[in-house]
Amino acid sequence: MSKRTNDIPADSDGKDAGDLMEITPLGAGQEVGRSCMYLQYKGKTLLFDCGVHPAYSGYASLPMIDDDFDLSIVDLLLVTHFHLDHCACLPYLLFKTSFKGRVFMTHATKAIYHMMLSDFIRVSKVAVSEMLFDETDLKKSMDRIEVVDFHQETEACGVHFWAYHAGHVLGAAMFMVDIAGTKVLYTGDYSREEDRHLKAAEIPEVSPDVTVIESTYGIQSHQPRREREQRFTEVIRDTVRRGGRVLIPTFALGRAQELLLILEEYWAAHPDMHNVPIYYASPLAKRCMKAYQTYINSMNDKIRQQYDTKNPFVFKHIHNLKGLAEFDDTGPSVVMASPGMLQSGMSRQLFDMWCQDPKNACVIAGYCVEGTLAKFILTEPKEVTLMSGLVVPLHMSVHYISFSAHADYTQTSDFLKLLKTPNIVLMHGEAQEMGRLKTSLQTKFENEGVQAQIMNPKNCQTVQLRFKGEKVARAVGSLVAEPPKAGERLSGLVVKKGFGLQLLAPQDLRVYTQLTSGSVMQRQSVPYNQGLELVQARLAQIFDDVTLGEKKDLLCVQVSNVVTILQQAAEYVVVEWSSDPIADMVADSVLATLLQLDMDPGVVRRNQLAGKIAPDSLKGRHEATGGEASRLAVADKDMITVLLRQIFEGGEDESDNCT
Repeated sequence: MSKRTNDIPADSDGKDAGDLMEITPLGAGQEVGRSCMYLQYKGKTLLFDCGVHPAYSGYASLPMIDDDFDLSIVDLLLVTHFHLDHCACLPYLLFKTSFKGRVFMTHATKAIYHMMLSDFIRVSKVAVSEMLFDETDLKKSMDRIEVVDFHQETEACGVHFWAYHAGHVLGAAMFMVDIAGTKVLYTGDYSREEDRHLKAAEIPEVSPDVTVIESTYGIQSHQPRREREQRFTEVIRDTVRRGGRVLIPTFALGRAQELLLILEEYWAAHPDMHNVPIYYASPLAKRCMKAYQTYINSMNDKIRQQYDTKNPFVFKHIHNLKGLAEFDDTGPSVVMASPGMLQSGMSRQLFDMWCQDPKNACVIAGYCVEGTLAKFILTEPKEVTLMSGLVVPLHMSVHYISFSAHADYTQTSDFLKLLKTPNIVLMHGEAQEMGRLKTSLQTKFENEGVQAQIMNPKNCQTVQLRFKGEKVARAVGSLVAEPPKAGERLSGLVVKKGFGLQLLAPQDLRVYTQLTSGSVMQRQSVPYNQGLELVQARLAQIFDDVTLGEKKDLLCVQVSNVVTILQQAAEYVVVEWSSDPIADMVADSVLATLLQLDMDPGVVRRNQLAGKIAPDSLKGRHEATGGEASRLAVADKDMITVLLRQIFEGGEDESDNCT
């Protein structure tokens, strides 16, 4: 597993970290295979796709899902389509890692995902020593997958997202994600060219802030479809006429159905070819066709119109082949077998059987990843190594006629021009092809005056983007019953709902939210027996509004109209307040003052001395009138004299020399 590498930083201009988006490819960064992208923004963490690398096996084929990236915090995983390099890591992710998030894909992708991974497990048992997961894990993963329709806006974990048709394979989706108003489009594999059965990738109606786009073919351009089909049928016709066999390695689902439609049409139009059998060699053949028949409405108008009169996927000239044991290899034939890159399985077995005969041909009809046999034979080697380890000469002809449903340079540049996206992240492309595409797009955009930032990170290299967000609270409810005047100040509660802010009056809280308002009355008993007049005097030095009065027939001190001190008994007082931030602070000060007065020996001593001179209770002073008031005033003067001497001189003398 690789570790996190240096980041591609955003321009730093002092914005807070909440505006920082980080995008990290954990797979398909300057490579094709094990697509997996890690995105973090506004406290949300998403994964896009989670596949394996077709050129490797076991743990080496996994994305970089190691300890550098915390999978336990991932909120969502969005899977674009059913190809193994985009989804085959899902059972491992769900049950062998700390991932706890939700998983979404389209209906067709979920149906075919199970078939594809069942076959992947079957092949892995034979060809791989390290099993990543088993049938039990696959079955359990089906329960974790949630499905979405195209264009259905879904909200999960505070993230909004919806899917567009990607045109790559049946059910393939491009996902638009909206986090706090910032939109990210993840294309996965897509094609803007409509073929015999699939729609072209859609153009989103909104312009995303970031587009993560595949770069599989770099600056290459596809041959026109009609020319490709003509070359394809000519190679097959010439090969079978000379008595040879044609091997077409392809994946069980995806391009296979497109090629089957082409072959069925060509055989129907050429009766002289009817004696040459066509085989669709895949254990999944029948189940695959059922899936295509089930989701016929996800295909283009041409197929849907044909389906009204005849099922276009019920073939007259093509036969299913479950295994080589039932294959009669006695003459010319055309065999379409999986997997598409000749790593193992029936396509590899047939290649080993036929590769030394110059009459035979192998047609590579899709993209090939570096490190696979299919990619190697395109370099025209003189020798190849069989699965048995034997090195033999390669005499069969090899033809590359791409029917790959990946966007080429023309499609990619036109698509980005229509999107008008300011930030572009390239994924799913070999390093050189990706680098050429980046350079070409930068030159094109500069010449056209288009402002766009293009990045092509490696695996585990983080792209950092900053987005300036304005915090605006929408006033609702009784606060706006009458339109406020210009400059008028509105006062209310600010409530955060998702990533939005609302300003409302407290009485509207239940109406517009699931929240309710309430109050907490705090009561605390404090040991204290020094009299409330002393408390009042001390607190008046701290607070402006401190009054002595009665409450519930008890003597009390009211502090700033928020805290009440009740003389509950001779030995203690009760402090009451309705809890809120301000009242809590006032109460803290009151409690501290009470405890200080109660524990201060000087206060007790002064009270005792004051008692010798003025034995009358301080409690009754507020009721004194007339001559009695004059007598108390003299007593007060005597008491103050004694207290000042005790404080400043520390003596016991009660002489009248102090003034």
